[in-house]
Amino acid sequence: MKTVAVIFGGRSTEHDISIVTALASVIKPLELTKQFHVEPVYIAKDGSWYWDQKLKDIKLYQSGEIEDFMRKAPKVHLLFDEGLTLVKSSQFAGRKMYKKIDVVFPAMHGTHGEDGELMGVLEMANVPFVGCGLAASAIAMDKVLSKQVTKAEGILSTPWTWFYSSELSHSPQKILDYVKDLNYPLFVKPAHLGSSIGITRVEEPKMLMNALEVAAHYDDKVIVEQGVQNLIEVTLPIMGNESPQPALLEQPLTKPEDYFDFDTKYMQGGKKGKTGPKQGAQGYSQIPADLSKELYKKAEELGTSVYKALGCEGIARVDMLIDSKTKEVYFNEVNPLPGGLYAHNWRVAGVSSVDLVTKLVDLAFERHAGKQEFTTAFSTSYLKQF
Repeated sequence: MKTVAVIFGGRSTEHDISIVTALASVIKPLELTKQFHVEPVYIAKDGSWYWDQKLKDIKLYQSGEIEDFMRKAPKVHLLFDEGLTLVKSSQFAGRKMYKKIDVVFPAMHGTHGEDGELMGVLEMANVPFVGCGLAASAIAMDKVLSKQVTKAEGILSTPWTWFYSSELSHSPQKILDYVKDLNYPLFVKPAHLGSSIGITRVEEPKMLMNALEVAAHYDDKVIVEQGVQNLIEVTLPIMGNESPQPALLEQPLTKPEDYFDFDTKYMQGGKKGKTGPKQGAQGYSQIPADLSKELYKKAEELGTSVYKALGCEGIARVDMLIDSKTKEVYFNEVNPLPGGLYAHNWRVAGVSSVDLVTKLVDLAFERHAGKQEFTTAFSTSYLKQF
């Protein structure tokens, strides 16, 4: 049996979401396969790493007992020696516990994980891992970079601009000048965060400065996007390496004024208690999206083009905006590690939670094997001249 390390938590505003993704959507189905030894690795909010089978229990986090656990538990160390090995002190003095890892399943959301930082560590360790690599993760998690890359590929986005957060305090009028050519409503977002944290829908100019300050509080870059008229939001989970496989287009059942914020996504069907009539993460989405055959295909093709343009591998989710009157489809953003891996969508598409995690592990091994075929060393006589 292969040993899978599931890494979750982290120094991120999406810490708690990561815990749920790891325990419910990754660890549980991995263990149901009976093909893997699962080792949970928890990164605390202060960046400390812990490794223990007790970390699989959601009650540890719900009760607050995790704080007592961390005070007593030894921290885990990483050994890079022909792959990745977890190391921690045992209860016996002078002894250490070692666990060689065959593949890593990141369940990290947001900064210091999903944004490519963790992937860089895993690539240095030369261990197979699930999901997008360093470059694709970094680009996908930076809404500005992802817009710039897709623009270069001819992929359409709604009009937008961006600025560094430090510019707001130094030159607020300059920032307002950046935005003046955009039509309201506007969406102001931290460039690197997910789960709709720090996002504000701005209906009129007097609301703008407060929205800019909120986004700048969370991130060093802020993006401002023009809203889409006659809006239909859709999102498309995609899986695969060189040959991406889309799931089903999903349509959130929210009104434009009740945009897809954190509460709507995660808090029991939304802050207004909305529950949709069909399947969805919390019952608020239409799967598949209620679109004409032609428009559905157009959105599916655009989503797949974005996945390829950003170099995504393993799994990602592409969010798009549609003008229902003009039938224009716009790229919005990419999530390189969808919350809960969007298992509810894959399930409707015919892929069970168990099949989903199994396929993702297989894709991780496939990509890693392919990378081993490339030459990474080059012999020269350069040093002899010194």
